Amino acid sequence: MSKAAWLALTVVLAWHTSGASPEALLVAAAADLRYAFEEVGRAFRARTGVPVTFSFGSSGHLAYQVEHGAPFDLFFSANEAFVHRLAEQGLVLRETVQLYAVGRIVLWVRRENPLPVERGLAALLDPRVRYVAIANPEHAPYGEAARQALVRSGLYARVRAKLVYGENVSSALQLVQSGNADAGIVALSLALAPPVTREGRFWLVPQWLHEPIRQAAGVVTRSRRQPEARAFLDFVNGPRGRPTMRRYGFVLPGEGP
Repeated sequence: MSKAAWLALTVVLAWHTSGASPEALLVAAAADLRYAFEEVGRAFRARTGVPVTFSFGSSGHLAYQVEHGAPFDLFFSANEAFVHRLAEQGLVLRETVQLYAVGRIVLWVRRENPLPVERGLAALLDPRVRYVAIANPEHAPYGEAARQALVRSGLYARVRAKLVYGENVSSALQLVQSGNADAGIVALSLALAPPVTREGRFWLVPQWLHEPIRQAAGVVTRSRRQPEARAFLDFVNGPRGRPTMRRYGFVLPGEGP
């Protein structure tokens, strides 16, 4: 079986074993959206009666799955380029493509870790820091932003040997939570989630240290539930979804850079 077929089959099997009803919207969503979208999904179902099942992962891998037939209705990417590329291929409805957030990154450590995160990324030079977790820059936009921040701060060459990579930004965070890494550069949206806030401390990385993490979404062309998919996209970008997104640290369209 080809890699493409295997990835698509994995999504189908995960959907059918997740307990989701056949009527549920299937939404591919970047890993930084996990906590925010769990709240938004519950609110959308309460208002519309339509359940939403999420498949969280790196934007690059999710885009690959859309390209190879995974049965998603919507794709929320952490990098707008992936959505625009799919739209050019006719796999995402061009008229539905829209920016829904701009993300931020933070330096995150476990609460009991004495590392002075207020020193910023320079704290990673501390000899007590053996491993620094980031998402894989090859396919995870938050990992690329972390790499850029290290490069622009002049630290990449000195920190590179300490880097360990998560499949996506959520798994990078898990490396730090589990103690397998001493610090991580992860999404602000994850750091602000109540379960994560209780566990750790963070320092907000200045925006000028990396390119803007412009996050876009679109309705998948092959979706059989396009009206409901459009409704969920409008819900996220509307007056009911935006307060939740703002609470998780996202800069919203029309409200920031």
